[in-house]
This record gives sequence, structure tokens and C-alpha cells, in this order.
Amino acid sequence: MPAQGTPSSKGQEIQRTFDKITDYYDLMNRLMTLGRHAAWCREIAVGAKVPSGGSMLDIATGTGVIALAALERYPNSTVHAVDFSERMLAEAARKPGASAITWQQADANDLPFGDESFDAVTHGYLLRNVENVERVLEEQYRVLKPGGRVVILETCPPRGPLRHPVELGVRIVIPLLGHLVARDRESYAYLQESTLGFMTPQEVSAILRRVGFSSVAWRKRFFGTHMIISAEKRAEKR
Repeated sequence: MPAQGTPSSKGQEIQRTFDKITDYYDLMNRLMTLGRHAAWCREIAVGAKVPSGGSMLDIATGTGVIALAALERYPNSTVHAVDFSERMLAEAARKPGASAITWQQADANDLPFGDESFDAVTHGYLLRNVENVERVLEEQYRVLKPGGRVVILETCPPRGPLRHPVELGVRIVIPLLGHLVARDRESYAYLQESTLGFMTPQEVSAILRRVGFSSVAWRKRFFGTHMIISAEKRAEKR
């Protein structure tokens, strides 16, 4: 299906980047996280807490790891998965069990769904690749039902005593793996920069609260280079 709206120049650049790395995306995620990526995606699915017969939207689904983990955990739910990369969506749709998920090309800035459509929204590595984080989170708030949850997997800059050695490792390892495995050092140099240059959990949490979310909680993973953040849309008062 067509994407909603016209991507910005940055959006078009990011889209081209992810189209280029599709064939190596899952392998590189496993290597860069020492095999932890799939477990984090399952953790995201658990945190979504989709009710029986409910619905979930996975944004920036990539190759569908979170969406498929959610369907496995909530087999009676309806799972929609969107991404702006057609190549990523095609790769996701080839995976076992993928036929039970609705895959759709869409822009996270302008989601093609009505207000209060989903019980949960999830995404991995979306926010660091958008121009306006607040606008994207406002869209997620809009499509969530009252009482619904958003669960986010993101990179974050390391802090504390291990900050400098971890930063050095990220600067060396990610582009090197991109060169050796994907034969694409340039794309993974961008991913290294976006990993170290993104917001802290506190900064993302502040935006979530400003948008209207409550019960915001976060935890770090993998030497402080990743974070999982959850929040809720306030239920309507009776």
C-alpha cells in the first residue's frame, strides 16, 4: 500500500539506508547485540500487554521481529505492522507465521489509522531516525485506545564509568561489522552515529509525559547502549 504523505529529505535518506541493509538486517542486529536483540523484542511484546482479542500496532517493524513475537505471545490478537521500507516489509512477510499479520507501508508521522484504534503500540529503533520525536509520539497517542500502552526499544548514549570504552567500542565495532558482513560501512557508520547521538531515557520520558502519557518507566540494556521505555495513555474517567 502507498505510504501516507511525502517523506522529508531526511526520511528519504533513512529510507534508502534501510532499503540497502535489508538483506543483512537480522544478522547485523544479532552480531551488534551479541545475540540479545530477539530477547529484547520478546520483552517488548510482553510489555505491550495486549488483551485477549485486542489489537497491536508495530511501527518501524523492519523485518517484523517484534510483530512476530507479539503474535506468538497473543495468538488471539490482531497485529498490524508498518514500515516505510518496502524491502523490509517484503522480507518480514516471508517469515514463518507472517501471513497472520497485516503488513503495510506507512509513515510514522502520519499513521493511516483512526483515533483510538489499538490496545498497544510498539516500535524498535524508530525515534532516532525521525526528525520530530514529539510529533511521532503524538501520532501514537492518537491511535492508542484509552488505557493502551506504548513500548519502545531504542539506543541511547552510554553514561557512567564505562562510557568512554563503550563509546569507543561502538565507534569501531559497528562500522567494522558493516564493512565485513554487509559490505556497507557507510550505512552502519550512520547507525553508529545515531546510536551515540540519540536522547537519554530521561529525555524521551519527558517527551512522552508532555504528549500526555503517564506511568512512564524505563530500563537500560547492553552496557547502557539500549533502553526499553513503556508508558500508558490515561484511561477515560467515568
